[in-house]
Amino acid sequence: MKKIIFTALVVCGFTVAAFSQSDKYILAMGKNLSQFDSAKTTDDFIQLANNFERIGDAEKTEWAAYYYAGLALSSAGWIPSTTINKDDNAGKIIILMDKAELLAPNDTAKSEIYTIRNMAYTQQMIVDPQSRYMTYGKQAADALQKAETLYPNNPRVFYLQGMSLFNTPTQFGGGKDKAKIVFTKAIDLYKAEHPQPLYPNWGQKQAEYQLTLCN
Repeated sequence: MKKIIFTALVVCGFTVAAFSQSDKYILAMGKNLSQFDSAKTTDDFIQLANNFERIGDAEKTEWAAYYYAGLALSSAGWIPSTTINKDDNAGKIIILMDKAELLAPNDTAKSEIYTIRNMAYTQQMIVDPQSRYMTYGKQAADALQKAETLYPNNPRVFYLQGMSLFNTPTQFGGGKDKAKIVFTKAIDLYKAEHPQPLYPNWGQKQAEYQLTLCN
C-alpha cells in the first residue's frame, strides 16, 4: 500500500464572514485562516494549531476553532519531510475533535469533524500499514463512512475517499480508475457547495489535481 501524501492539504477560500459570533472571534479566526496559505513547515502548522486551540479555549462555545486546530496538525503530519511522531500527533487531533464534536451545532459540522478523524487514523495507519490496517485502517474507514452518513454531499468525504482509492493497489480494490470516479464526484460537489460562515471548503484544487493524475 502506497504512502498517502496530503502535502499542501489546505487551500484558500475559507468563508470568514459571520453574524452570530463576536467581532473579536471573527477577526481572530480570519487572521489565522489566512495563514494556512503561507504555512509550509511542520512548525508553521503546529503554531497555527496552537493559535486555533487558544481561540477555542477562549470562546468555549465555538467548534470551528478546534476543528481548524486539528486540520493544522493533520497538515503538519502529512509533510513528507516531517519528523513529527504521527501517533502523538494523531492523538492530539482526536482530542481536539472530541472537543469540537461536543460543540458542533448540526450534522454538517459533525461530518466535517469526522473527516479530520479519518485523517488522524490514516496517519496512524501508515506508520506500519501491514500491521495496522485492520485497526487504524478500519477506524479511518468508519470515520469517513460516518462523515458521509451525517452529510451525504460533503465533498471532502469524497476527496478523501478518492485519495484512499488512489493510493490503494488495484489488487486490493483501489487504483486510478476507481479513484477517478470518486474525484469527479467530489469536484461536482465542490462546485455546488455553499458553506455556512466559517465552515470548511478546502480540497477542491487538490481533487482537481488528483483527477489529472488519474487521467
